[in-house]
Amino acid sequence: QVQLVESGGGLVQPGGSLRLSCVASGSIFRLNGMGWYRQAPGKQRELVAAITGGGSTNYADSVKGRFTVSRDNAKNTVYLQMNSLKLEDTAVYYCNANVASPLGYDLDYWGKGTLVTVSS
Repeated sequence: QVQLVESGGGLVQPGGSLRLSCVASGSIFRLNGMGWYRQAPGKQRELVAAITGGGSTNYADSVKGRFTVSRDNAKNTVYLQMNSLKLEDTAVYYCNANVASPLGYDLDYWGKGTLVTVSS
């Protein structure tokens, strides 16, 4: 089993910044892609940013130029630096990781989420 634990959420004013972290632990053979999703009240969960094992990144159009995803493979950790936050960024942010098994299949894991509230 693999556990993902997010941290770094909180209350921030519009225009402010936050940095989210997600640490993966447990039976990790190899971490493939990792990423961040978010779910605002009354909306579906959506991809925010993702990063492959090789470091290639992908962002939702709504956060391009404001958010940066990165990872530290030695620490099994993925980060999301969020700058110029807007009211519409308010959501629960979830970490996702695709983990390879030595048996030849991959599994997706999810964290429990961390709340980001952007409010004046």
